[in-house]
Amino acid sequence: MSDALVVPVYNEAATVGAVLSAVCEVFQGTVIVVDDGSTDDTPRILRNAEGIVAMRHEVNRGYGRSLIDGFETALAMGAQRIVTMDCDGQHEPARIPDLLRALEDADVVSGSRYLPESASIGAAPQDRVRVNAAVTRAINEVTGWGITDAFCGFKAYRRSALERMHLSEDGYAMPMELWAEAWKARLSVREVAVDRIYCDADRSFGADLDDPDKRLAYYLSVWENALRRGAA
Repeated sequence: MSDALVVPVYNEAATVGAVLSAVCEVFQGTVIVVDDGSTDDTPRILRNAEGIVAMRHEVNRGYGRSLIDGFETALAMGAQRIVTMDCDGQHEPARIPDLLRALEDADVVSGSRYLPESASIGAAPQDRVRVNAAVTRAINEVTGWGITDAFCGFKAYRRSALERMHLSEDGYAMPMELWAEAWKARLSVREVAVDRIYCDADRSFGADLDDPDKRLAYYLSVWENALRRGAA
């Protein structure tokens, strides 16, 4: 079975080399790195990296667009299972095999940092915990899935699942669109425990989205619009 790993990066020179080295120890498939217009040393590091497929946006286009472009490349290369992970040191590559194994009985497998068996390293910023809880609750109210972590970017997908979803959201709310598309396509969803690692408490979401209330409103608007799209 052909596997691909999609890794969006933006100005992550401090971590990208170590993360990719760790990935190579546990993952045997194709590694697709999407550089979303980095202005630091990330492009040079990726040029010198071996065994990866490197893509680059000449300007910053957004987290969602990086994932969407990575998905399209993985599918064009024939991947049957696709994993996504961030490159900021907050996703443990050793968990990749767990996600892939869980695809045996699910269309979409999502890492959860809030299951009882999830290890915790560092304190989660309370505004992110609050926003994540609110959007997770909104998703569960519609779907009944009972998921615990709507915004973990550490996921795995069957090819057939991605082919049934229509994704277009460029920004950070793309996961909300993805959940809506998965629900409308009647895909099966499963969570597996991943480590809760926080090492970027000062992370900026850009523009007005550093305001937690505005960020939550944006996420919920994308969710609601995606649910309505294509409805009879």
